[in-house]
Amino acid sequence: MGNVYVVGTLDTKGNEHRYVRDVINAAGATTILVDVGTTGEGEGADVKASDVAAFHPDGKDAVFLDDRGAAVDAMSDALVRFVESRDDIDGMIALGGSGGTALVTPAMRSLPIGTPKVMVSTMASGDVRPYVGPADIAMMYSVTDVSGINGISSRVMANAAHAIAGMATGPVPPPADRSSIGLTMFGVTTPCVTMVSEALADEYDCLVFHATGTGGQSMEKLVDSGLVAGVIDSTTTEVCDLIVGGVLSAGPGRLDAIGRTSVPYVGSCGALDMVNFGALDTVPEQFKDRNLYVHNSQVTLMRTTAGECAEIGAWIADKLNQSDGPVRFLLPMGGVSMIDAPDMPFHDPEADRALFAAIEDTFEETDRRRLIKSPRHINDPEFAAELVGAFREIAEGV
Repeated sequence: MGNVYVVGTLDTKGNEHRYVRDVINAAGATTILVDVGTTGEGEGADVKASDVAAFHPDGKDAVFLDDRGAAVDAMSDALVRFVESRDDIDGMIALGGSGGTALVTPAMRSLPIGTPKVMVSTMASGDVRPYVGPADIAMMYSVTDVSGINGISSRVMANAAHAIAGMATGPVPPPADRSSIGLTMFGVTTPCVTMVSEALADEYDCLVFHATGTGGQSMEKLVDSGLVAGVIDSTTTEVCDLIVGGVLSAGPGRLDAIGRTSVPYVGSCGALDMVNFGALDTVPEQFKDRNLYVHNSQVTLMRTTAGECAEIGAWIADKLNQSDGPVRFLLPMGGVSMIDAPDMPFHDPEADRALFAAIEDTFEETDRRRLIKSPRHINDPEFAAELVGAFREIAEGV
């Protein structure tokens, strides 16, 4: 351990990256300095910009362009492929403004969860979700611009360098003595997931992800990284936001990792009765007359219609049909969330029927992929027990 890739645009920020490299080396880690500049070769690089650019699908000529924005995008694509070709990366650090941050962070996101990643950026005090996504990137605000080594920048950069050196060389505690599984939860499915976690706690290290878009992405990042032995995806609500236009979508790639990896998967319809928006006054005008529920001052929920539920159900079933692994998908016919129950604001049997019918019509059952109908509400203890039973069944067969 201890091989840190120092990645940056050495044509414009060479002194800063060489300074960080030297601090890391002095701290006892080894470094590989990678140039991703797009206007010329930087000094002192172990990997030249032209070498990285050669990883672009269309070759290096597709990277070194007169249009700076297009060149940065192309170099970013090439860097992802370069990083994916290496098996000696124990950590990665970069410094940048908006361009450098956008260039390097996709490559950081392509690294496995657990590989140290530090991005020193002028953008780190704002919304960093576009840069971090589902990855464990540590964003450090540069305070001053990444332009020269002065009394402030030298301290910030040295702190970052010592941090990545420590991450890359420090001992890692032994993993849990049991396999990890991923679970998805929302506030309105908390009773269900809590019961499932408690039932499996002695057998598995239960990793619960808040289904807020990034949560689903993070769980599937772990699936792709081979860090979870199975998934109990009881709360697939992020699909509602993708289909209808809410603010907590996990994107069109949700559930793709299940098909790619064939990981043992148990899923359900948790919170498919709702689309998420911010404060009430942020709800788009076209939805103002819908069934809205103020969850709190910053979160407004909108009940999905029968038509939307049908589209959501078909989308989920079609995704699961792509998996050759063991799949069990449970339909809680008694309701899909805490507020989808008799006398509750989102109780809508017609919409639920449309959801379940679409899943049944689209889902392709095989010896390994099965649909299970339950008369229970999703938060009933009996339903949690059914999820646990289904998972144990498929996990034991792997």
